[in-house]
Amino acid sequence: MTQRAKIDAGAELDPVHPMKPPAPAGRAGGLTTAEVAERVARGEVNDVPVRSSRSTAEIVRGNVFTRFNAIIGVLWAIMLVVAPIQDSLFGFVIIANTGIGIIQEMRAKKTLDGLAVIGEAKPTVRRDGRAAEISTSEIVLGDVIELGPGDKIVVDGEAVEADGLEVDESLLTGEADPVLKKPGDKMMSGAFVVAGGGAFTATKVGREAYAAQLAEEASRFTLVHSELRSGISTILKYVTWMMIPTALGLVISQLVVKDNNFKDSIARTVGGIVPMIPEGLVLLTSVAFAIGVIRLGRQQCLVQELPAIEGLARVDVVCLDKTGTLTEGGMDVTELRPLNGSDEAYVRKVLGALGESDPRPNASLQAIIDAYPDSEVWRCTESLPFSSARKYSGAAFSEGDGENSTWLLGAPDVLLKPGDPALTEIDTLNEKGLRVLLLARASRELDDPDIASDAKASALVVLEQRLRPDASDTLRYFEEQNVKAKVISGDNAVSVGAVAGKLGLPGAANTVDARRLPADQAEMADVLDSNAVFGRVTPQQKRDMVAALQSRGHTVAMTGDGVNDVLALKDADIGVSMGSGSEATRAVAQIVLLNNSFSTLPSVVAEGRRVIGNITRVATLFLTKTVYSVLLAVFVVCSQVEYPFLPRHLTLLSTFTIGIPAFFLALAPNKERAKPHFVRRVMRYAIPSGVIAAVATFVTYMIARAYYTGPGELDAETSVTTLTLFLVSMWVLAIIARPYTWWRIALVVAMGVAFLLVLAVPWLQHFFALKLVGAVMPWTAVGIAVVASGVLELAWRWVVRRWPD
Repeated sequence: MTQRAKIDAGAELDPVHPMKPPAPAGRAGGLTTAEVAERVARGEVNDVPVRSSRSTAEIVRGNVFTRFNAIIGVLWAIMLVVAPIQDSLFGFVIIANTGIGIIQEMRAKKTLDGLAVIGEAKPTVRRDGRAAEISTSEIVLGDVIELGPGDKIVVDGEAVEADGLEVDESLLTGEADPVLKKPGDKMMSGAFVVAGGGAFTATKVGREAYAAQLAEEASRFTLVHSELRSGISTILKYVTWMMIPTALGLVISQLVVKDNNFKDSIARTVGGIVPMIPEGLVLLTSVAFAIGVIRLGRQQCLVQELPAIEGLARVDVVCLDKTGTLTEGGMDVTELRPLNGSDEAYVRKVLGALGESDPRPNASLQAIIDAYPDSEVWRCTESLPFSSARKYSGAAFSEGDGENSTWLLGAPDVLLKPGDPALTEIDTLNEKGLRVLLLARASRELDDPDIASDAKASALVVLEQRLRPDASDTLRYFEEQNVKAKVISGDNAVSVGAVAGKLGLPGAANTVDARRLPADQAEMADVLDSNAVFGRVTPQQKRDMVAALQSRGHTVAMTGDGVNDVLALKDADIGVSMGSGSEATRAVAQIVLLNNSFSTLPSVVAEGRRVIGNITRVATLFLTKTVYSVLLAVFVVCSQVEYPFLPRHLTLLSTFTIGIPAFFLALAPNKERAKPHFVRRVMRYAIPSGVIAAVATFVTYMIARAYYTGPGELDAETSVTTLTLFLVSMWVLAIIARPYTWWRIALVVAMGVAFLLVLAVPWLQHFFALKLVGAVMPWTAVGIAVVASGVLELAWRWVVRRWPD
């Protein structure tokens, strides 16, 4: 007797889990409360944490113990001993930056962990003879866990019940074909159910379930490729290589060659080394990602891998599953059309019995259950669960009057022979965007692989799908952003095309039946590039289609919510799952839309673009400073002169031309489309900018050395040199701040006014050791800065023409 039949027969319902009846007595009834308590006391609990983010200790360690923090920490300690507090300000800035990084990442962690709890899988476990959903971490050794289509196997175990139970173990073994499970068979954690149902007993939990650890690592920490992250790592590696020999040369030059005051020499040496380090670049990148996670979290979007924000911004093809993505999960039966003289009343009974035969109906069958509730309890003698691969389900019944019958329910174009007159009628319905299922009576046994070959059509069940109200706007957004949308569905191609057409998808009129797709990857890629809507796609074909698109250099995102989408989601560059989707899809996706709203995707794209575009801007600022600092040190070493700056001067310059502006620019809105080649794009602007700034600054310094004489000459030289470097750096900032908005202009002006205040207010002059002497040399410094800024403008325009985006 089926589970639903037992409910109708009057079995008592579980008050905690009302759709579940009490489990059978005996072993399959599960553990008792006392047995669970004993196992918890012995530590036999599935205590492996599901982590969606770094732990608190890892966040603190990752922000504090960095290579550059170590270098700056040593230099700061030296400066605290040998120089005034003004020359140690850079150390306090680093402490503040590190604190900001920790706080923002902790906020992001809180958001992520809170959303992860919402989206966490809740296995159905039998205890005390009843079934209830519990947290994965509450499972104990010996628990009996129920399974249905889409459920992820969360611990290792042994099957105790199996009703057509088919399990996909491809994420663990690489074997694509589902495995039919029988009682006594081994169940591997990390696999998922594609068809049928059953139950299994947990034999390994916690850290003993090695396969579970592998699956969790694969699903959570198979990191999305991040060009931003790898690009910054490459830049920092090059900076380190440049910094070490230059810093050594500067140390020797200032401490050995020049016979100056020892403490002053140390201060100027440190002043030359500190600005070589782009210490704020990594911080701002982390902060930008963290704030992106927080913003998306407020929209119920769980980002399981931070670089996925960046990845979706780079996507140029989005593969969309129709059901659950473009349409809402629910459906409505709009019409029943008997065929071949079938009696409609009898057909309704069959449909009601088929609904009762499946304890976990999909959306189509649920609509049939709602429309045709079972009025007579037929005894289900055998059932065949729905499978995306075969496109139909079935059941055999004893009808209560001595009659036995076997029925199939599924895709008409799969169950009917080509040329069947009913297909013409079905095509007409599909063209209206309606979904059609065929009810057919079979003459063979359910386990016969050819059962559908001679089934007799009895009725057409016409279903109407509910379009998502936000789907049309989202598709239009992707079209405007030059992101190609490909609708890939297991449904009839004509019906899928009609739905896509209603939503305004370009190319919806030309639909492709995936059964006629070429097997060759290159030929398949050609078809995919020239078409937008595909129907009757099998789960393996979805995976092949993603691979074919990637072979053409496309960055592919895949959205879905069903078990038939899992393999494609895993292989896509970015996998996006609906929160209401199966446990398996949520486990392998990098982004989970917990609110099930397709319209959230543009927000994710916008966040990615904000991060990439803004970090590219601020990286140019930081690396311009690194380039001119290294070159100034080289010029000083080669010329055998004092280094022109103390740490306080460069702290002041960095704060006004990089630190404060970079913070605002990194977090500002940015709708620019993500562009590739991060390192090349940053360096092609930073290198000429740094070279021009270094040359202008050193020319001013050498002229000032010839102009000023007597006591205080070095302080006067430093002041005019600082003025030139500030003005050139401000022009770099002004270029990077384009295109101008009122707040960007205000930001640049505010930084200029702040520097003028330092030059004008006596106590600030004294604090930062900046005082312009005379009129000739300061105006000379301004003139040199103006010429350098003009050259800088020409250089940037030449770069844009030479390497257009």
